[in-house]
Amino acid sequence: MATGLGLDAVAGRIPSRLLLTVETAGLALDAAAVVVSDVHHDSREVTKGCLFACLVGARHDGHDHAAEAVERGAVALLVERPLEVEVPQIVVSDTREAMAHASVAVHGDPATRLLMVGITGTNGKTTIAQLLGQILVAAGHDVEVIGTLSGPRTTPESPDLQRGLARSVSDGRTAVVMEVSSHALVLDRVTGVRFDLAVFTNLGRDHLDLHGTTEEYFRAKARLFSSELCQRALVNADDIHGRLLLDGAEVPTQAYASAEATDVRLGVTSVSFTWRGHRVDLPMGGAVNVLNALAVLDAAVLLGVDEAAAVAALRGCAPVPGRFEPVASTDPSAPLVVVDYAHTPDALTRLIQGAREAAPTARCTVVIGCGGERDREKRPEMGRAALAADRAVLTSDNPRGERPEAILSDMLSGMSESERADVVVEVDRELAIRRAIDEAGAGEIVLIAGKGHETTQESAGGLRHFDDREIARAALGVDA
Repeated sequence: MATGLGLDAVAGRIPSRLLLTVETAGLALDAAAVVVSDVHHDSREVTKGCLFACLVGARHDGHDHAAEAVERGAVALLVERPLEVEVPQIVVSDTREAMAHASVAVHGDPATRLLMVGITGTNGKTTIAQLLGQILVAAGHDVEVIGTLSGPRTTPESPDLQRGLARSVSDGRTAVVMEVSSHALVLDRVTGVRFDLAVFTNLGRDHLDLHGTTEEYFRAKARLFSSELCQRALVNADDIHGRLLLDGAEVPTQAYASAEATDVRLGVTSVSFTWRGHRVDLPMGGAVNVLNALAVLDAAVLLGVDEAAAVAALRGCAPVPGRFEPVASTDPSAPLVVVDYAHTPDALTRLIQGAREAAPTARCTVVIGCGGERDREKRPEMGRAALAADRAVLTSDNPRGERPEAILSDMLSGMSESERADVVVEVDRELAIRRAIDEAGAGEIVLIAGKGHETTQESAGGLRHFDDREIARAALGVDA
């Protein structure tokens, strides 16, 4: 871990196009005498020796909290306008981007001492990251996996990321596999990191509340594949946006595609196929995991893992929580229940198709909702996507500050009157799950989609414990 860096050295790592000046006027010291031990953007987390970054956001301005940060021990500020606070100030045109460069400097550029893999795309990031991490462990690496399953943000803010990478180095880790969200790319969370390998999965509709259009969403994802952020890339050629990345590649780029898999056999709890002459067995079901496994295998080989070793390691991988995760029952009269994180129209469509391909003769029920205070325009599309199942049960997801009934009304607006007649609407998610399972017969499939691994539900009343898998087990009469 870094022990400290002079403020002049920190300022020296900020690109000249951002750096305006270093203010020490009126202070009996110079920038070289100020030692920075950490970087924070939340004044409540500041400790003695920190550089406090005054981020300007849509709702809050960090400049308003600078005095509090100094009281807590900040020895310098990163600002977009000089403040009347008696600590040195690095004045820049963009505190968020500058914060990333400062964080890299303070923590000693830890990514350069690690094998770094970044994975982006709308769907599949978590599964690919978790499986690739397990294969690299089997190949001898000490691996940290960063993503949806490891913290409150898919990709941590730049100071948290750099601090974590430095900790990984000090703990003896040799590789980091991380999910890189579109938020992270436009908010400079990974600025200053150059990944050894960047992986693109696909692009569907998501996060348009931030990006506005699909074109801007793709532009955000494409940033990862610049020569500034990666050395080489692996992209999904089955996806039109993957082909666009191939056409405009700035770095050596390889494609992966479903055509690499032959003699494919699909099940609810496993898939198998032949790849480069090797028989691949993955202990996860669903057609989508064939493509995920191909990405993992091709990535592993690009990172120096032997083909046969990668296949053997994949066979022993643990399934990924909340990703086509079966909830087992010993009752022969019970349906097959699968919990999945699918929360975009494309992911929901693929989930239902995958279930049908895994069990072609089984009747399929899907339980799905939409999150509140997020991309309202995708809700009708989610409603339409749910109709691909034999039976759709619409319910709450994380309504946050919105009325659940209003969210469900938006989802129903994507259906015709006749289609709505066959749709079950149950606001209470627990009751919806129980009803779907209770009314499904032996051998039928019930897909519980949208929340996957999540163990809470967020509504106007705050957070409460809620785990789809626990509810499903209880409905099936299975002990936890």
